[in-house]
Amino acid sequence: MSSTSVEQSAADFYDFESVLSDEERKVLLKTRAFMRDEIKPLVNENWAEGTFPREIVTKFRESGLVGLPYEEYSGQRPAPSHLLTGMMAMEMSRVDASVATFFGVHNGLAMYSIHAGGDQEQRDRWLPGMARMDTIGAFALTEPLGGSDVAAGMRTTARREGDTWILDGAKRWIGNATFADHVVVWARDVADDSVKGFVVAQGTPGFEPEKIANKTSLRIVENADITLTGVEVPEADRLKNIGSFRDVAEILRATRAGVAWQALGVMIGAYELALDYTVDRQQFGRPIAGFQLVQDMLVKSLGNITASWGMLVQLARLQDAGVFKDEHSSLAKAYVTARMREVVAWARELFGGNGIVLDYDIGRFFADAEALYSYEGTREMNTLIVGRAITGRSAFV
Repeated sequence: MSSTSVEQSAADFYDFESVLSDEERKVLLKTRAFMRDEIKPLVNENWAEGTFPREIVTKFRESGLVGLPYEEYSGQRPAPSHLLTGMMAMEMSRVDASVATFFGVHNGLAMYSIHAGGDQEQRDRWLPGMARMDTIGAFALTEPLGGSDVAAGMRTTARREGDTWILDGAKRWIGNATFADHVVVWARDVADDSVKGFVVAQGTPGFEPEKIANKTSLRIVENADITLTGVEVPEADRLKNIGSFRDVAEILRATRAGVAWQALGVMIGAYELALDYTVDRQQFGRPIAGFQLVQDMLVKSLGNITASWGMLVQLARLQDAGVFKDEHSSLAKAYVTARMREVVAWARELFGGNGIVLDYDIGRFFADAEALYSYEGTREMNTLIVGRAITGRSAFV
């Protein structure tokens, strides 16, 4: 069946979709059709211009795909399995990693921070609008001088004065921050040196987001530098169930698995583009799909996809069983993104010179893979998390 069909992915060689229930597969196919019909036509022009098409917010709002894991706010009962939400992230990245990142920041990082870190009143206040995508969320953790060491080296501070917190500092690479209504900002309390979470409204005095320009990856995502200068946040907007960076790590453990699914989607999208291209492209009087070296790269790509997909299916089962640990998501993120880098390189190579022309899509996948490889924990840091788990010894500095 053609790789453009809604019914089947050409990359699903071991029929992993069959693991889903019939109802879950309907949601997956709905996601596939939505991305193909509503999102894909907008991608290349906006990627080339480095602009975020605001109309996709309306399209997502009308799609019925937002907020599904939060059943009390989305109306989706029961909440979907981690396997389905993972495959949804995969389907989005299969078309475009930027749009998948926008959705993941809102539906994952921001909403999950409030769901896990807020009390009932805060969840009821913010999540209904976010589940409808009437309001947009962002997640501000990374800093200009702090990435992998942000747990111990967070420079953004929070100082309490009565029922008000004063935030000062800077954040970097914050997706959606230029237009998000609610930005979850993480800061170090100067009184007890613990990390706390605050929901900052767009337009709050002293909160200044500035779009990062000249990116070569995820160009549709509006990442921002944020400066916080005497930003006043009421105590009512401090996430009540966050007491330390350990609580932040719990959030990242879940969302890191989502990034691994996104990386799988990038692999699948790149592989399917290359497969279709090699069937159509003729050299020496016949399609290049019939050449041995071309088949070698296609099969290696399919092997990476299949191995990664199998790992992520089991990861989702561990999540659903409630026995999933940091090292499980870290191994998946490190392994799958490394395999993704290989696949997008092989796929771009199969396009030859056409591989650097945006009209053929593959150059976008090649470029976007670099961001997924780095964010939500680099391969090296995730390796150390797994290394600590299997040896019992920490190699962190």
